[in-house]
Amino acid sequence: MIVWIHPSKASGQASAPPSKSVAHRALICGALSAGSTVRNLAMSEDIAATLSCLTRFGASAEEVSASCESPEGAKAAVNPAVGASETKAFRIGGWSLARIPEDITVDCRESGSTLRFLTPFAMLSGRTVRFVGSERLMQRPLGIYREIARRNGGIFELSGRTLTIRGGLTAGEYEVPGNISSQFLSGLMMSLPLAAGESRIRITGPIESGSYLNITTGVLAEFGVNVRREGAEGREIVIPGGSTYTAREYTVEGDCSNAAFLEALALLSADGAKDGETLAVTGVPAQSRQGDRVYYEMLHGLAEGRKEFDLTDCPDLAPCLFAMAACYGGAHFTGTARLALKESDRAAAMAEELGRFGVEVTVGANDVTVRCNALRKPDGLLSGHNDHRVVMALSLLCTVTGGGIDGAEAVAKSYPDWFRVIGRAGITLSLGESDAY
Repeated sequence: MIVWIHPSKASGQASAPPSKSVAHRALICGALSAGSTVRNLAMSEDIAATLSCLTRFGASAEEVSASCESPEGAKAAVNPAVGASETKAFRIGGWSLARIPEDITVDCRESGSTLRFLTPFAMLSGRTVRFVGSERLMQRPLGIYREIARRNGGIFELSGRTLTIRGGLTAGEYEVPGNISSQFLSGLMMSLPLAAGESRIRITGPIESGSYLNITTGVLAEFGVNVRREGAEGREIVIPGGSTYTAREYTVEGDCSNAAFLEALALLSADGAKDGETLAVTGVPAQSRQGDRVYYEMLHGLAEGRKEFDLTDCPDLAPCLFAMAACYGGAHFTGTARLALKESDRAAAMAEELGRFGVEVTVGANDVTVRCNALRKPDGLLSGHNDHRVVMALSLLCTVTGGGIDGAEAVAKSYPDWFRVIGRAGITLSLGESDAY
């Protein structure tokens, strides 16, 4: 899909969509309960993948009325004249390791969270399970689980787009490096409570994206499972065995990662706007464990001339911040090494596309430098690199210069309503093969 965006500004109110990170965890914990209701779900492709895999694994899931109170601690309600992401609610539960069928295939599509969160459940069950997914998904690192499976005599075989697993996980003590995706640790934190005995995980080396572990412990606690982080920097994770997941009503909080794009649009739209004609971003939790909660500080820091940023604990903000740095005279970002392991090589993808706006980007092993004196309208179509965050970042710049983005459908992975929301907020855009100018 190609989207064409005209230079335009947004106004009114727009609400942050539900947190994808929290939703994955809540659905898994709810599935392991006798029956929970999880509300405020945005049915992105990733969340749909997790829900589909859980039902294939034996969980019961039924869509129910989405009406609920606003998430606790959220800011003012959204103005329906602009709109928010359409959300759903599901009654989910009844899942256990014993319900995982023998010799089953489940499709994770392109969702790294789905694959990494559910793999240890398959290992712990002892069943033969085949995970399939996109080519890019299966190229992303899985080595930690492979080593654990080998240590415990399990089968862990990756061939093309299929990962075959049988056994390989028991209660015990494990060492996991902290500079890998936190999704591996979160997967173990959610699955090992079902093991027969206590488990302990020691995190070695620098901890990256540690805030996601705090999200996991927080959601687990909401469902009655007490996983503790102890010692300096929470490097020792203590996981009680034989735990029972408690049924409850759970409302997913607003997503800071995607709220960042709305706030960035608000900043771009504020230049030269009259009072009351700017975009107000609502639905963001006042208190959150999300590492990306720093988006507001970082974006406004860029606007105020700040030039140095560490993205170690918030790598998903990188495409948005790179784009905005191009609008504010450039900046230097560290903690970027893991961007190469996302849906695309995000640093390289953004460097390529920003270059078409006249922006100079230097990509190092663990840093990125953005330099820009003035943006120009790109010639020809931009590429979304099949990456939702790259597409949204490029669309921000196109509201300034105008331009077209090929592969815009990638936003469905995390924010399927992105173009509808910004269009209703006043951004002029159209879909189609031909240039709409």
